[in-house]
Amino acid sequence: MSTQPELFTWEFATDPYPAYAWLREHAPVHRTRLPSGVEAWLVTRYGDAKQALADQRLSKNPAHHDEPAHAKGKTGIPGERKAELMTHLLNIDPPDHTRLRRLVSKAFTPRRVAEFAPRVQELTDRLIDGFIERGEADLIHEFAFPLPIYAICDMLGVPREDQDDFRDWAGMMIRHGGGPRGGVARSVKKMRSYLAELIHRKREEPGDDLISGLIRASDHGEHLTENEAAAMAFILLFAGFETTVNLIGNGVYALLRNPEQRERLQHSLAAGETGLLENDFLATAVEELLRYDGPVELATWRFATEPLSIGGQEIAAGDPVLVVLAAADRDPERFAEPDTLDLSRRDNQHLGYGHGIHYCLGAPLARLEGQIALATLLRRMPDLRLAGDPADLRWRGGLIMRGLRTLPVEFTARQI
Repeated sequence: MSTQPELFTWEFATDPYPAYAWLREHAPVHRTRLPSGVEAWLVTRYGDAKQALADQRLSKNPAHHDEPAHAKGKTGIPGERKAELMTHLLNIDPPDHTRLRRLVSKAFTPRRVAEFAPRVQELTDRLIDGFIERGEADLIHEFAFPLPIYAICDMLGVPREDQDDFRDWAGMMIRHGGGPRGGVARSVKKMRSYLAELIHRKREEPGDDLISGLIRASDHGEHLTENEAAAMAFILLFAGFETTVNLIGNGVYALLRNPEQRERLQHSLAAGETGLLENDFLATAVEELLRYDGPVELATWRFATEPLSIGGQEIAAGDPVLVVLAAADRDPERFAEPDTLDLSRRDNQHLGYGHGIHYCLGAPLARLEGQIALATLLRRMPDLRLAGDPADLRWRGGLIMRGLRTLPVEFTARQI
């Protein structure tokens, strides 16, 4: 590829990696106009990406964006500003970020997440039971999408009878990734009013869930406003489900396209190495799937608070900076044979969940869901295969996330 590739087309969405390879080599810190009309810097090399993710001069707060105020809505989640959901972890800096993150991190300790494993397993099996007798399924719609929504709803303390509403609202958000923003904003608004009501109910009758924990913290002098509690619950849902949908979807797709690697994983699972979470090869495999074709293509927005230099390129104060995780994680300077899927890759410090103070809080939960989902699919449907032509698959539009719209599969139908 000698000339500069076109970015953000449908062809690019299908396989952005050749374009990212060109940028890494010829324009590692590259200013481009995004589909929304906003201009931003794309950072594509691993070393620069890691440095930028940890640079305190790159603020998460959209107030630092130099564009006129009317354009600000183009850089975040549609509808979050109007719904007063802006004060969440993706939009704030220390000291507020430090305080809010400390409050919520208690829910995502490895111990708390490990305790949640049986529930994730139960949800996984229940969803597979729904289609295993048919011999075919759309793994996104029937499996990868509902699993993390029900899991995070359970964690937040959303009653079971309300969880399908959440599934509908989340569906609106995810479907409109590249489409009209109105539908997304409406779903955000509905979710906001539901969360306000739920926070009120939990205040009367607290439980052992995340929202009750946030309320307890605010009642104990940690000063979490109701808006902050609602915004926190919202972003945990929003950031927590779509990344896992894509981790499972992209992961299964990568395994189906790399049969020898998938066989290695199946052998390892069949050997029943101690237990699911102690299965070292499974854990290593999920890390490699995160690196190879991860769920988050670009890290969320950052804005330069002062003039600075990244990779020898001068960035002006107020400029938006987007770190391209997908490009950094295939940098040959950092990873040997980066375009090869190698499930036994050991030296794998990928940036799939970010780096620095904004490192993904829910990473332990996403890893758990990814490991259980992939292991259970391969165990219960050992002959899982793609139905139809890979060329017919469509990737969702949108800037930050990378994921398939559908993933039609076939397998031998089995009785439950």
